[in-house]
Amino acid sequence: MKVVAVLAHPGQESFNRAIFDTAVAALRASGHDVVALDLYAEGFDPVMTREERAAYHGEQPLTCELTQRYADEVRSAQALVFVYPTWWSSVPAILKGWLEKVMVPGVSFVFDEHHRVRRGLTNVTRIVGISTYAAPRSTVRLINDNGRRTVVRALRLCTGMRTRAKWLALYKLPSTSDHDRAAFLRRVERTMAAL
Repeated sequence: MKVVAVLAHPGQESFNRAIFDTAVAALRASGHDVVALDLYAEGFDPVMTREERAAYHGEQPLTCELTQRYADEVRSAQALVFVYPTWWSSVPAILKGWLEKVMVPGVSFVFDEHHRVRRGLTNVTRIVGISTYAAPRSTVRLINDNGRRTVVRALRLCTGMRTRAKWLALYKLPSTSDHDRAAFLRRVERTMAAL
């Protein structure tokens, strides 16, 4: 299975980086073809320019080589994996920008002959979201966990309701022990191995 794995954290020494590396290694060890995208390392600019917005509903909504490459990878993937920290109850700005600039008309959705929206990523059968939180689970639930809703709900509208979604969360990250973190990495490894 081809898997596009996306990391949205700036720190090379962060726990999110460790999660991402664990996920990618487990996927590859299980025989999957993995495209690992580190958005910060690749210098992805999440800001949509006026030109990009003007092109959004035009014939060519992908206006640069990088977003075209990302879109090509997503179009041919059977699984998408997102690793990121939850900041301000949502995905980091770089991931939000990636979704806005890559999941454009012709990629994540298409219009039929009657101008109705149709799913564009029917090739995707699995979505996995892995996030860390500073807050406890009760607080995250209270504020609706908008990042999770974006990754496993909204994105599934582009892939199909039969797409299986999996969510892995580590709450209260700043107060977790080394044992807790190691246990979470093992959980990530098992989940990716079973994908």
